[in-house]
Amino acid sequence: MDFESLLNTEIAAGTTVGDIFTIEFMASILGNVVAAILIIVAAIFFAGWVRNRIQGISQGKRHLDDTLFTFLGNIARYVILGFALLFVLNTFGVQTTSIIAALGAVGLAVGLALQGTLSNVAAGIMIILFRPIKIGDFVEVGDESGTVKNISLNMTELASIGNVQIFVPNSDVWGNEIKNYSGYPTRRAEWTFGVGYGVNLADAERIIRDVLSGDERTHADPAPWVQVNNLNDSSVDFLVRAWVDQPKFWDYQADIKRKVKEAFDDQGINIPFPTRTVVHDNAPIRLAAQSADAAE
Repeated sequence: MDFESLLNTEIAAGTTVGDIFTIEFMASILGNVVAAILIIVAAIFFAGWVRNRIQGISQGKRHLDDTLFTFLGNIARYVILGFALLFVLNTFGVQTTSIIAALGAVGLAVGLALQGTLSNVAAGIMIILFRPIKIGDFVEVGDESGTVKNISLNMTELASIGNVQIFVPNSDVWGNEIKNYSGYPTRRAEWTFGVGYGVNLADAERIIRDVLSGDERTHADPAPWVQVNNLNDSSVDFLVRAWVDQPKFWDYQADIKRKVKEAFDDQGINIPFPTRTVVHDNAPIRLAAQSADAAE
């Protein structure tokens, strides 16, 4: 095949090899490449700007969840980049309909192969959207408990009371009962204090109420509740309830126990503990035997 025949070879509908090397064709290709680069660069900057704007909505606003707006910002960024890619392909004359159909088939196959992972992603989206928990909350999920450190699309990261890092799959978080101890601004603390049967109950109740009212962390509304709740074998039990701000709950609960114990000691209030008296029915027989031996 000579050079002229090669140039006349048709490589597409109405397009020959020789057409590729014309100035008009090269200029059109160069123009498309420049346009594609400009579209991609503009899309990257615009997608980043939109993501930052969405993420910035929650900054400085305590009632808005940063995790939710970070997720929405990333979704918006990927959508913009996806449309930009389709626009670039159309610029070069590529039929995107077939590409989208192929991507759909590939996505279906990948989805079937990654059902467990996708269930975690779906659960992560539900957690982020409905926000049963958020970063900083102390929660109990199934057999695990700790402070929420991070919520991703696949895993929820907890820090246990002993500062052990725990990763819980989102499907386990969403599919289990969730106890969020940080969900409300206040919590009710509860104690049981036992006193002896010989103690004046009015005095014991007054001491408990004085300890509660003397602690500035105790809420006046709802008022503390102090009542005799149980008559045990060796004690009369007071059930005590009081409300406190949620962040102060653990220290408050421990401090009140100590303060009530010290106040009871100062006022001479007896705090009983279980005792057992052992009676030997054959004690008189042993004493009579010892007396007989002494007489002999």
